[in-house]
Amino acid sequence: MHLNYSKELTKADFTIAVMSGNFVQRGDTSLVDKWTKTEMALKAGIDLVIELPLLYSISSAENFADGAIKILNSLQVVDYLSFGSEIGNISPLNDIASFLYKEPKEFSALITNQLRSGMSYPKAREIAMALYFKDSKKYTDIMNNPNNILGIEYLKSLKKHRSPIIPLTIKRDYSDYNSNTVKNGIASATAIRTMIKNKKSIRKVVPAETYELLENKAKNRELIPDLSIFERELIYTLRKMSLQEIANIPDVSEGLENKIKASANTCNNFESLVAQIKSKRYTQSRIQRILLYSLLGISKKDMNLSKKHIPYIRVLGFNKHGKRIISAISSANPKLEIIVSPKKFMEHSNSTALRTMLSKDIFATNVYTLGYKNNPIANIDYTHKVIEI
Repeated sequence: MHLNYSKELTKADFTIAVMSGNFVQRGDTSLVDKWTKTEMALKAGIDLVIELPLLYSISSAENFADGAIKILNSLQVVDYLSFGSEIGNISPLNDIASFLYKEPKEFSALITNQLRSGMSYPKAREIAMALYFKDSKKYTDIMNNPNNILGIEYLKSLKKHRSPIIPLTIKRDYSDYNSNTVKNGIASATAIRTMIKNKKSIRKVVPAETYELLENKAKNRELIPDLSIFERELIYTLRKMSLQEIANIPDVSEGLENKIKASANTCNNFESLVAQIKSKRYTQSRIQRILLYSLLGISKKDMNLSKKHIPYIRVLGFNKHGKRIISAISSANPKLEIIVSPKKFMEHSNSTALRTMLSKDIFATNVYTLGYKNNPIANIDYTHKVIEI
């Protein structure tokens, strides 16, 4: 629906999807591996699938969006960016993005005051906007929804990089981001995960091709429903780490390492670990991202690396039109690092920073496959072929 409407609005000839890999932005696992998701996207009508590197895909909304925009910008063949939002109107999102991009000093001071009161950053920013503009309802309604927030970050990044890409947004109808309700045959990713966990049929809420791929993964016992699959590895890792090592995890600040360490030493399952660490200041998504960083060995230095560099282009799959897009990209930007073979890239790239970033993707896949009940082999990034439809 989103894809078809976007093509109708833009009259686009070809489509590119920049997609998270095996772990996702809310600090969780992808239900299926990145190649299966790529096949789903190609069979749904996408022409070229590019992986959003791990350091962006499990980062804050700001860095997630910036990584995606840096990739799309570097291709030099992209005319439009289409994203979903609860509001479905680009104008107010763009107004907020312009304001946040400039961020007046008075507004920054309001955010700081809210943070001092113990608010999480997203909530502090939402309240600060209401106070700054003296209009609580107008901005609370927009800033209270996750897809609106991510859309604003896309728009901020377009401004930051002075990108010529034209943004548009499609309204998310029927199903909210975290909703477990199925309405008119449409379900959120959260609802689909819940249905699978509860062994309910998802045949009516996903395309036929997607259903077939999910069924095959389920039969092979290769579905990873959520991060709790790795609860023992997580607790082991945190118990092994020193306080200083935990303090060096991205998003850990203000002595949170003490609470994390104490919780890891007393909890024996994922649910109680998260419940014991989270607070008004630190949301569940942020805590899960921190746990994921620890599991995947990601430090603040690694995250800073992602902010300073233009990512490589890791091709996961394409169709016949996608092949033409790759040729056009190579012609438009001959110096761009396009990865089809990670092995060759790791052996021949002159960029230490990009090799480090790709090594994180490879290790993340190696961890992800530990969740498979059958045949959890490593180094699939080196052996799995690009998906071609």
